Amino acid sequence: MRTIHTRKRTAAVSAAVTAVLALALTACGGDGSGTKSAGPANNSAKSATSADGSKPADAAGTTDTATTGGSAKTVTSNTGTGTGTGSSKGGTAKTGTTTGGNTSDSYAYKHPCKSEDLSVRVYAREGSATQHVIEVNNTGANACGLSYFPRVSLGSASAKDHSGDITPLVPSGLGGAPAYPVKPKNAAIAVIDLNPSGGNGVTWINELNVLADGDHMPNAEQLNFPLGPDVKVLDPKLGLYRSTIADAVSSMQQADSKS
Repeated sequence: MRTIHTRKRTAAVSAAVTAVLALALTACGGDGSGTKSAGPANNSAKSATSADGSKPADAAGTTDTATTGGSAKTVTSNTGTGTGTGSSKGGTAKTGTTTGGNTSDSYAYKHPCKSEDLSVRVYAREGSATQHVIEVNNTGANACGLSYFPRVSLGSASAKDHSGDITPLVPSGLGGAPAYPVKPKNAAIAVIDLNPSGGNGVTWINELNVLADGDHMPNAEQLNFPLGPDVKVLDPKLGLYRSTIADAVSSMQQADSKS
């Protein structure tokens, strides 16, 4: 009987020791569940690193936003040319007060165009062998006024004396408004026909000279445009400024007097 009791105590002690060992192993993370619990801890560390790493990304985003805002302010400031630097802080709210300028015809009649606010082009009219288009674009912020037609002469680029240059006929009987108004981002168009009859004209002319506004601009602001080879000039005609090439051609066909 005593032997059986001893065996029972030994078994009980062994079972108790086994249970203690099992608890110890679990506490130390020695099994699979311990490793898994370490995983989230490592992931948390990575998340923390990612969160720290996201700060530069956020900062970069802030920098981009600031840059975008800066460019927007620059655009606003440029749009409000001549209104002062305070407009750059106005954002969208002040854009309406600084965009564009005075675009009325009445304003244009009192404010002749300035050369720095104009862009002048001369090119051959499509479908015609003798006609050229003179296109004067208003690149300024306000409407401005031009003379009825550009001052034009035809001569030789190599000539030292331009007193013999040829001037075209222009329409007579002008009246009405004191100037041709041209709004911002719009063009005034005139057409010149170098040889309306197609006859045997002079061949020494190779340059078209244009002064956008002969009534208000000095001769020093005249622009020179080379003409193509084999140009024959005979009794040229120049029309008034118009808004379309077709209307400018119609006006040119009415030219009947020297300017």
